[in-house]
Amino acid sequence: MNGRGVAVLFGVATAVMLVGLSVTEIGTSAHHLETTEFDRSQAVTLTGEVVKFEWINPHPWIHINVSGEDEQVQEWMVEAAAPMNLLRRGFKPESLSPGAIITIDGYQSKDGAYRANGKTLTYADGLQFHIGYLGLLGTGVE
Repeated sequence: MNGRGVAVLFGVATAVMLVGLSVTEIGTSAHHLETTEFDRSQAVTLTGEVVKFEWINPHPWIHINVSGEDEQVQEWMVEAAAPMNLLRRGFKPESLSPGAIITIDGYQSKDGAYRANGKTLTYADGLQFHIGYLGLLGTGVE
């Protein structure tokens, strides 16, 4: 290939890369930051029974029944990291099933609803998974 062919090929490759970066930026800006929805100063520890586990994009949701201070059952929704991040940590769609007793540490929603952003999930036998956004602005290892 002559010099002109290499230059054209380089130009096409550069254009493809720039389009890819633009699409990535659009997707990233459309995605929420957990700090806008959840309050890192409102740490919660939730222990209860799994009601439902939704393995969906952009974030899975764990529904858990928790007994409140007044012994009334509260159904909490806990957001986890993106499915691909969870899979890399060994956490799969079949890792949770209704009826399992778990403890989740995380941060409550700013509006005070029974909704949280998860940090860690611990099974009754002590096995623990990081379900938060490790290393990012979100939850995870500090």
